[in-house]
Amino acid sequence: MPASITVVGLGSGGEDQLTLGALKTLERASHRYVRTSDHPAVADLSERDIVFTSFDSIYEQHDAFEDVYEAIASRLLELAQLHPDETIVYAVPGHPMVAERAVQLLRERAPANGTQLTILGGESFLDQAFTRLGFDPIEGFQLLDASGLTRDMLRPRMHTVIGQVYDPFTASEVKLTLMGVYPDDHPVTIGQALGVPGQESIRTVPLHELDRQADYGNLMLVYVPASMDDRLLRGSFERLHEIVATLRSPEGCPWDREQTHLSIRKNFIEETFEAIEALDNDDPDGMKEEFGDVILQVLLHSQMEEEVGTFDVFDVLAELNDKLIFRHPHVFGGENAQDAEEALRNWEQMKAEEKKRKGVPERESLLDGIPKDLPALPRAHKQQKKAAGVGFDWPDLGGVFDKIEEELGELRHASEHETRDRQQDELGDLLFAVVNASRFLKVDPEEALAGTNRKFAQRFRYIEERLRMSGRTFGDTSLIEMEAWWQEAKSLS
Repeated sequence: MPASITVVGLGSGGEDQLTLGALKTLERASHRYVRTSDHPAVADLSERDIVFTSFDSIYEQHDAFEDVYEAIASRLLELAQLHPDETIVYAVPGHPMVAERAVQLLRERAPANGTQLTILGGESFLDQAFTRLGFDPIEGFQLLDASGLTRDMLRPRMHTVIGQVYDPFTASEVKLTLMGVYPDDHPVTIGQALGVPGQESIRTVPLHELDRQADYGNLMLVYVPASMDDRLLRGSFERLHEIVATLRSPEGCPWDREQTHLSIRKNFIEETFEAIEALDNDDPDGMKEEFGDVILQVLLHSQMEEEVGTFDVFDVLAELNDKLIFRHPHVFGGENAQDAEEALRNWEQMKAEEKKRKGVPERESLLDGIPKDLPALPRAHKQQKKAAGVGFDWPDLGGVFDKIEEELGELRHASEHETRDRQQDELGDLLFAVVNASRFLKVDPEEALAGTNRKFAQRFRYIEERLRMSGRTFGDTSLIEMEAWWQEAKSLS
């Protein structure tokens, strides 16, 4: 006879909630174990001389719950092997398949251990929640674990039950997570020992008071009723998708309906530059607004494609998720990256592998992958990096400086003796050589020039302010005086 374990659900209250099958199994068993003796049915059954060995001591031996459940599962499997001719009965609160991690571990390991596992269901705390809190789960329902609750799990349009809110710390974590979606004063219902005579407590409190209660315990849950208030969805991506779809619908905005990829192409560029300006200004409020405007452009273009059936924005997200995971084997795979440069090499290597798997034809030129509409300064930088990657580069910074001086001399000569087109060519050559210097110095040329532009604007405004204070105009002021003010501004920055 193989070793065997039978898991029995004790229900969510006293012995009256036990199934007849569970009671008979417990009466027959000679080896009874219970996850915790802190359950109403355990006390009731003791009056029938049905006693248990509890695993409460294991909780005291470990700091993490996962370690507790690992220890319980291992101990039960060990006991089953020690008593191969007798069934080990393991009793758990509620239903064995609801929020019982040790049972899941037994299901995973029992077959390999040569142990037969039987599970007898019981009334879970959810049965009492449906009855006592008065909601129908078919309307949309989710059960969440307080210990692993994150904001992205929350769906305000669904009835939400959060279990295992057993102490003030856990309640505080739940409160803070809920506040990411719900207002601080949003009503939440606390259920304690639902269905247990003399112990049941149901009360509704403002969300901000969730961690200020006097009675926490193993039988406590938090219930947030479903709501169709769109204000609760203001931070969700799904709501944004819904709004954009509405704007483009026949009942939506006439202007939005008329737009095409081409008609709002320039908006994408403008919104991106406005977001960059907010970054440069280190303006959190501006970033928050401008990042949203950039995301809106992605949603609008994706919605246009969704309307013709090619893809939707969720396909965009799926593609991005896959790309990030695939191109970071040092994070999501078994490889390592010692520094940023090695991580970048991993990225480029996996990017090439990804295109190969997709059947993307190899480019005729190494430079073909650089977007043609990229502004000239970053395009020069990218071209140089691509060429340097295959060894076409200056040996050191000294050679770059020599090239800059050479190009500067040619520009001087062209400015005195050549045509305008030739002068333009020589200026471009000089700028290209300067970009080479930025690459050797590991300085982004666009950021460097943007910083200089900001400094120039700040110092020029200082001159304008001095003119305003003196009641004069540029025409009334000499270059020498303006240069003096420029130096003053320079010393202040």
